Amino acid sequence: MAEDRQTEIRGAFDAAAADFTALGRYLWEPIGTAAVTIADPRPGERVLDACCGTGASAIPSAGLVGHDGHVDAVDMSGPMIDQLRRLSADLPQLRAHQADVTAWTAESYDVVQSALGIFFFPDMTAGTDHLISRARPGGRAVFTIWRGESMAAAGRHLGRAIAEVTNTPPPAPRPPHLVDQVNQAGSYAAWLADRGLADVDVTVNEMALTMTPEVAWLVITGSGFRGALEKVPADRWDTVRELYLTSLRDDGVTELDATTLIGSGRRAT
Repeated sequence: MAEDRQTEIRGAFDAAAADFTALGRYLWEPIGTAAVTIADPRPGERVLDACCGTGASAIPSAGLVGHDGHVDAVDMSGPMIDQLRRLSADLPQLRAHQADVTAWTAESYDVVQSALGIFFFPDMTAGTDHLISRARPGGRAVFTIWRGESMAAAGRHLGRAIAEVTNTPPPAPRPPHLVDQVNQAGSYAAWLADRGLADVDVTVNEMALTMTPEVAWLVITGSGFRGALEKVPADRWDTVRELYLTSLRDDGVTELDATTLIGSGRRAT
């Protein structure tokens, strides 16, 4: 079951890769920049960027560590890595790898970071613990997750549109997940401290995404929501789009909460 879920997630992001890049300037890049500001990579340092996507945090990190530094950017999606290699062609210190970062063996990184990736792991706790173990003692770990119901409204309105187009019941709520228990600043900080991190801090990065029709649809086609769309015949996508945008408009949704929690700490041992 977990393997099937991982295959589904990877397929969604494979399909979303081009639009993921297009959505980047509105969503992923500001989120990645905020995370990198907390991680604070310095000249000459080694960085592991897990679940890197098309480089929203890996690329600015590579700029900060400079030619004497090194960034390993890892993602399971081949199309995402292809996009990242294109976007980082002038950054030889950034190496993009298509791989499962929960099995990554290199270690002693000065910074280990993941922007919106750890909740996709088959086991969020075990995967995060593995990432922390890749940092050197005293190294920094910085992991970004969504706060509360961030982004959820887009999924609800998409679900309504797909149900209407396919004449099926609205999708059932997703099964409970650990991230639902730690998606507030206090609970997230406690969970990170339980991972053995010292000096844990959680920064709330408030963000509201203006939902123009272009951006609202990119939120679907350029994110994990793409997986739900891929289950609909392609010749019905225009109808899904119109119903989705109408649903947003009818509910008065002009902005989408995209607030993140940036959790940071140091590997104690």
